[in-house]
Amino acid sequence: MQGPIVVVENLLAFGRTLRRFGLDVHPGRMLDVTEALQHVNLGVRDDVYYACRALLVHRYDDLAIFDRAFDAFWSGRLPTAAPTPGGRSRASDDAAKEDRGSRGDVTRDTTEGTDVRPDGVATVRTWSDAARLATRDFAEFTDDEVSIARAALARLVWTPGERPSRRWIRGRGPRLDVRRALRQGVRTGGDVVSLPRRARRWRPRPILLLCDVSGSMDRYSRMLLHFAHALSHRHRRLEAFLFSTSLTRITTELRSRKLDEAVAGVSGSVTDWSGGTRIGAALGALRRPSTRRVLRGQPVVLVVSDGWDRGDPLVLRDEMSRLQRNSHRVIWLNPLIGTLDYAPLTRGLQAALPFVDDFLPARNLTHLADLAIHLNALRPRRRDR
Repeated sequence: MQGPIVVVENLLAFGRTLRRFGLDVHPGRMLDVTEALQHVNLGVRDDVYYACRALLVHRYDDLAIFDRAFDAFWSGRLPTAAPTPGGRSRASDDAAKEDRGSRGDVTRDTTEGTDVRPDGVATVRTWSDAARLATRDFAEFTDDEVSIARAALARLVWTPGERPSRRWIRGRGPRLDVRRALRQGVRTGGDVVSLPRRARRWRPRPILLLCDVSGSMDRYSRMLLHFAHALSHRHRRLEAFLFSTSLTRITTELRSRKLDEAVAGVSGSVTDWSGGTRIGAALGALRRPSTRRVLRGQPVVLVVSDGWDRGDPLVLRDEMSRLQRNSHRVIWLNPLIGTLDYAPLTRGLQAALPFVDDFLPARNLTHLADLAIHLNALRPRRRDR
């Protein structure tokens, strides 16, 4: 994570950028921002954005200018000349002189996205180390980068909505609560003064996570475990399974607070790690008496797989059809989506895709963050049935 010196240097450079774009930023306001950022999570871009905007923007007309300056600075795409609110533009050489006079000779290292000073000190222009990893493929992560990504995954919120349960409770619902009406009538000599009603009780919708750990997914297996562990601690109603040639339940192992213990427990329970893939047969195991309960409550199903399958595509088609009928939504996450010349042309995917509601990428942190947003948008309007 960034040290306090790097954060202050970034804020000073950001203040100069705002002035280049035409916003009058007083040094006292920047001191207020420095104080405020001590109370927000620097790993969350929106927290940094709104804290800066609340303290540095005081006119409605300046909001659009602030947004452009913020995006340009933190993405490293600063223009040669920036417009001012009155339509004027400042020369790029004046801005360059101001920058050089304020922070000395600084060269831009375009390969690493940092500003490197002559003394070798690098000023990172991101709100956290996770920002530079946002679009990097999970297969290329080092051990240190996996730790950063794990912390970023732990901050994501997964709320796939609610579902009505079979229980009825007090509320403004469509049904009369006859028992309560009779109990109230005892106090009034048998006269029913009011007609109390009942409403459905709503519960969080469960998530069913099915992760492929076959040989073709070996590059992503490590991050899949981190993803499953983070998801299990952010969403209580989660059932998780790993599959290759068979299906293995790992929900209990993921409940461990320590990731190392969870990984050790999962490694000891999975016997077909990095083996072949028979997705249809693995999904068929969900219909066993010991596991069929995981489909209760119409869960949101997340299937994480590249789609390479050595089983019968007709079996996969039938099992995916059953899975879709017993779930609220089936989301297939494929880490190959977006790679060069990729197309879902395997026999397994061709058989499964007609029964998939969303076919989404899952190759980097940005994709998983978009998945969290997508799940949060699945929330239906609360109504009684």
